[in-house]
Formats: sequence, structure tokens, C-alpha cells
Amino acid sequence: MWAGHIDAVRAQVPQARLLFNRFHVVQHVNRAVDDVRRATWRAQAPAMKSTFRHARFLRLKNPWNLRNPEPARLSAICQTNQPIVRAYYLKEAFQLFWTYRSVWWAERYLTWWLRWAARSRLEPFVKFARMIRTHPDGILAWTTVRVSNGALEGMNNKAKIISHRADGSRKTATYLTAIWHGCGSLPLPPS
Repeated sequence: MWAGHIDAVRAQVPQARLLFNRFHVVQHVNRAVDDVRRATWRAQAPAMKSTFRHARFLRLKNPWNLRNPEPARLSAICQTNQPIVRAYYLKEAFQLFWTYRSVWWAERYLTWWLRWAARSRLEPFVKFARMIRTHPDGILAWTTVRVSNGALEGMNNKAKIISHRADGSRKTATYLTAIWHGCGSLPLPPS
């Protein structure tokens, strides 16, 4: 959602429909939850800290991915009515946006959620709501397009790993060959 990326896409492909990747939007939501967790942890009395100890990833997981003892622990945390609990509920409510297939309903749900986030008095969520308000079309496009750039992200990650592995190589051609072999499933040359 960076202005530079948006401007580049609009300049190079003006007829393209802008769509923000679901993974990156959810990453921003999870970052907001984590920021609220840090602020809450710093403000907690030492006696309350034991409730939240070792529960960071518990709140970032999707509810259907929780293992046997985790749902009970999450339920106990949710009964404490701390800012981190409000952040967790905001995160889970935002996840429901991705289930909408009608732009009309998705827009209404997103508007409702943005109002809730803006009034939550949780600064990371207020910032996230402001960011979403500036780019609603790119997020609402998900309801009709439903594509992900996960494959491209995976290929970029593979190229990054190859670049770390080829750290001592001085020639660009050697590096490009390593990427072709790593990402293109090319056979290794005979030795």
C-alpha cells in the first residue's frame, strides 16, 4: 500500500485494477495486535503479567489452528478485558471481511469495522484504520478478484535465499545462473 508502488502500477498499467494482497493486509493487522500487546505488557502490574506470559502467538493464530490446551487458555485471557483482548477481537472481526463475496456487503462490513477500530482507543488500530480508509478500492477488490501473489512471494524468497548462498560470487552471470537453477528446476550441468 505504499504510494510509490501504487503510482508505479498506475503509470505502467493504467487499465489494471489495483488489489492489495490479503497476506500483507493481515500482516498489518497482526502487527497492530502485537503493538497493543507490547504496550499492554509494559503497563501491566507484575501480578497480571503471568496471565499474558507466553501467549503472543496464541492471539496471532487463527482460532481453527489452536491445539487442545490453547482454546481454554485463550478463553481465560479473553475474560480479563484488557486492551490486548479488544485488539484480539478487532483482529478476528477483521478476518470475517475476507469471507464476503458481494462488494456491497463487504463495503458495509468494512465501514462498520473501520468505525469500531477508530473508536477503540488503541493507537495501532486507529493507524491501521486510517491506512485502510485511504485505500478501500484495493482491499474491496478482493471480494470479486480473489487472487494472491503467494507464488511470487515464494519465488522472491527463494531468490533471496540463493543470493545469500551465492554471497562470495563476483559475477552477475553466476548469480543469475544460480537463480535459474534454483527457481527454474533446471538440471545441473555435468561435472
